[in-house]
Amino acid sequence: MERSAVNPAPWSLDLGFNQGELVRGAQRTLYISGQTAMSAEGRPLHEGDVAAQLTLAVENLESVLAAAGMSLANLVRLNVYTTDVDALFPHYGVLAGRLAEAGVAPTTTMLGVTRLAIPGQVVELEGTAVD
Repeated sequence: MERSAVNPAPWSLDLGFNQGELVRGAQRTLYISGQTAMSAEGRPLHEGDVAAQLTLAVENLESVLAAAGMSLANLVRLNVYTTDVDALFPHYGVLAGRLAEAGVAPTTTMLGVTRLAIPGQVVELEGTAVD
């Protein structure tokens, strides 16, 4: 697989994402449902703790990728949903750091939403990965 960043202006790189990603020669595409701070048993965790919820959501995202034989390095699209953008921004480095460690800057959209499906959850990560 070949990936090429598409950034007509470089401002997004300072925020850790590409404006576009051109992918050629991909064999498989994985569409990942929204991952939140849920335990393996399906219980919501870390109510009121944005940093802990974001960390667990990233770990859950990585678990889905690993189950498909992929990693964050395969992520080409990431949607971030949050009930509180202002509360999430101070902790966004958790996610940006993990992506940087994987050497990727997937196309990303962050949306502030009224609520998520599970009460008490404040962040949800949805992605697309290719290899």
